[in-house]
This record gives sequence, C-alpha cells and structure tokens, in this order.
Amino acid sequence: MTELSDLPIRDDLRGLQPYGAPQEHVRVQLNVNENTHPIPEAVATDIVKALAEAVLGVNRYPDREFTELRESLAGYLGHGLTAENVWAANGSNEVLQQVLQAFGGPGRSVLGFPPTYSMHSIIANGTGTRWVTAERDAGYELSLQTVVEAIRREQPDIVFLCSPNNPTGTPLALETIVAAYDATPGILLVDEAYAEFQEGDTALRLLEGRPRLLVSRTMSKAFAFAGARLGYLAADPAVTDALRLVRLPYHLSALTQAAAVAALAHAPEMLAMVEDIKQQRDRMIVALPALGYTPLPSAANFVLFGGVENPHAVFEELLENDIIIRDVGIPHHLRVTAGSDAETTIFLDALARLSAR
Repeated sequence: MTELSDLPIRDDLRGLQPYGAPQEHVRVQLNVNENTHPIPEAVATDIVKALAEAVLGVNRYPDREFTELRESLAGYLGHGLTAENVWAANGSNEVLQQVLQAFGGPGRSVLGFPPTYSMHSIIANGTGTRWVTAERDAGYELSLQTVVEAIRREQPDIVFLCSPNNPTGTPLALETIVAAYDATPGILLVDEAYAEFQEGDTALRLLEGRPRLLVSRTMSKAFAFAGARLGYLAADPAVTDALRLVRLPYHLSALTQAAAVAALAHAPEMLAMVEDIKQQRDRMIVALPALGYTPLPSAANFVLFGGVENPHAVFEELLENDIIIRDVGIPHHLRVTAGSDAETTIFLDALARLSAR
C-alpha cells in the first residue's frame, strides 16, 4: 500500500499532522466548542424556507459577491460597517487561509502566541508561510509589552492575536491590539471567534483609520451554525479586494448564503442562548475548584482547567462515561465546552465521581 511518504509531497509538509480533534458519537459532546443548544424551531423553519427557495436556482452559479450576505453581516456587526468592509467564506478557517494566501506565503512569516488556536499554525504551514511564536505571560495573559517586544524582535509580515484566546479563554485588551498594530508594518489579524461570549469591547471599534487591521468572526459558536460553515471578517475595503485575488470562483454556495442570511435575520433569537452558555461556563468555573481542579478565567464558551494529574486518563474515563472533552496538549490541563444545563450537570457529576476515587 502506498504511504504518504511515498508521494512527491512538498518538503515543508513532510512529517506534519492534519487537524485531528477526536470525533466520537457520544451522549455529551463538549470537546470542540460547539454551541450545544439547538436552533430555535421558528428560526429553523425560516432557514428551511430560504433553502427551499434557493435550491430552485442551483442550476445557476451563486452570487459571486454574496452581496446580500455581506449586507446582512455588516448590519449585524454595526460599528458603521458596510458590505464593502465585510468578507465571508466557508468557516473562519477558510477566511484565515485566504488572508495568508494574499498576505503570507513563501518567504513571509506569521507570528502567533501559543497556546492558541491550533489551526493558525496548520494554515500557515499549508500556505507556505513561516510560523513563528512568542511566549505568553504568566497565566496565559498577553500584555502590551510582550506583544510589542515579540513583533519588534521577529519582524513578522502578519500577526495573529486571538481574543478571547483558544484554548485558554483569555481576553485581550484593546490597548494591546492598538500597540500591536502600531508596532507592525504588516497585517494584524484579531481572531474573535468567541466574541459574543465576552464582556466589553471588540476590535471592530478599532477598524476605522487602520487599513491593516482585520477582525475575523464565525457563525459556528454563538449562532449555533457550525455545520453550515460560515466565517467572515471585517476590514478596510482594500483588504476584501486583496482576498478576491485568491478566493476560488463562487466559493460560497447559494445554499450557504441563503441559510446564513435567514439566520442573521433572527440574530436576537439566535443569540438568546448565549447568556445560558455563559452561565454554564461560570458554573463550571465555580464548581471545579471544589473537585480539586484549577479553572482559568474564561471569556469564551469553554473552560480550561488545570490540576489534572493525568489528562489522558481522565479524558479516557470520561469517554467511557459517554462524555468527550478535549486534551489540548497542555500538561496537567483539559478543556471543556460549556454545554446545556443538563450536559454541564452530567459532566460535573462524572468528574466528581472520578475525583472521589
């Protein structure tokens, strides 16, 4: 049987591993930061109606500029943004890939601050962009001084900041983002995949007058739209022009566009579940210390907790109890998504039984 190493694959891809979050069909799935709450039935009905109308025209290519969707996204984001400021693709991962295709590539570098979203480095490798890293501060915080010093030292073409950060849940001060922008002559991208779960300001407020600042978002988390695959970013219109140079023709299907527009028309109903998710997140942060663990503060829809003597063993024992969480590779830590009230109860009760042994 032919193996990958037998093929004439690019040298810089040899030995790399693909994204590999475990996929297990278990009762309680709290491992990939999905929104475990179902879409409200009335909203689902409208989305199905929009899909039924769109499917009648799938013999034609979709709107290449996805104009209605961009208008809907701009209306949702506010901050004076228009459709010209907005770009979208099949999940925020494709948005990030297009950014690196346009502004990165061979001979260029992107700076990240691990532990952070694992796809940042994977997409960098896939586009031939050199991935360089700098250490975070204590408690996985990221200060203005740390970011600026790393940018000046590494001189990257692109900087990726994640706020709130995945997998730590750490938010990022706007002052740090401003300082990072001022320190780099290249692109600064702020990944705000979990923005709806945090309190306080968003980097969207900083876009005006900063043409090299990009803010990426997703409908996968707060909008419970992970299976629909819709990510987007807001930036200066010149950035969207650059992304047109690398996107594939008609990259967003008519069905994806129709579903997303219908969902955005019901933004208040879709986001009503966010407060419940935040309550479950905070509930776990309060409950975990009583079980002997040390949760980190989180501004996202998940909690990273330490004090785990053997993360792999705990992961496997929870899996035997029909519960899956995430071993993100940080020693003595595990990450758990904030689910529904029932899912959180099942998780905490199972963890309490394991801790009592």
